Amino acid sequence: MFNLMMLLCIIVWALAFPFIKLSLQDLSYTSLTILRFTIVSIVSLIIIALQPKRFSPLQKKDIIPIFLIGFLGVMMYHFGLNYGEQYVTAGVASLLIATIPVFTIILSIIFLKEKLTRNILIGVLIALVGVIIISLWGTQNTSFEITHLAGALAILMAAFMGSFYTIAGKKLLTRYSALSLTLYAMLLGSLVLLPTLLFTPTFIEEITHLPLTTWYAVLFLGLCSTVIGYILWYIALEKKTVSEVSVYLYGIPVLSTIISYLLFNDQITIYFLLGGALVIIGLLFVERKNNHKNTKKV
Repeated sequence: MFNLMMLLCIIVWALAFPFIKLSLQDLSYTSLTILRFTIVSIVSLIIIALQPKRFSPLQKKDIIPIFLIGFLGVMMYHFGLNYGEQYVTAGVASLLIATIPVFTIILSIIFLKEKLTRNILIGVLIALVGVIIISLWGTQNTSFEITHLAGALAILMAAFMGSFYTIAGKKLLTRYSALSLTLYAMLLGSLVLLPTLLFTPTFIEEITHLPLTTWYAVLFLGLCSTVIGYILWYIALEKKTVSEVSVYLYGIPVLSTIISYLLFNDQITIYFLLGGALVIIGLLFVERKNNHKNTKKV
């Protein structure tokens, strides 16, 4: 059941990359972020209104920490990713985002005092090699041209912010359910969109001229990639350590490549099969931790 939940999570996140690229054809990166999280905020308020008893009470002392999770770990992540995808290829973007598990595991050792087992370390390294192979040589038309260095740096910053979201959220999951913490973080973090509107004078004009396909893409990004994906992620963190959960993110480039093949007919090479096999082997190494309680620590 856990693996199926994680599969659903990485599927909706893998689909986000092509849908962001599609949406940026008709929206600026700021307008895309504002519209996406306006949808997220409306849906979150509806869920809270319909099922108020399912939510943990928001404690006054946690308002600022949860706001920071929402602002840095969600808003800044998506602003950085949306900005960066204007200037770098999908291959570069997926490779930079693939640093999230590395950042996350390092931060979990520093701030959460998690022990890094040998199996997790080996699994992370094997999966990372697989991701690099897929990103570099997974498709025949892979291009790694960077037209704007700031775009690559913005995505790298987004990866670090994604790691922060995981680490900070893990600590608060002792007091809040996954559903509560996710929606509270989304709502509080979305408050920064109000002043952002002042610097996006074209927002109304852009959304009034959106084609239907772009609306579908943004709705998917808001409902599936954000609300469902982030809730599943915090549910996973309730059940396992950060190190065990974060390595699943290496599955996103695998699925992204498959999706690109299905949607854009990007031809897959033999290197994709090799890289995908390494990602699976890496995940299996991490899973072995549960079956070997006496695994050596490193």
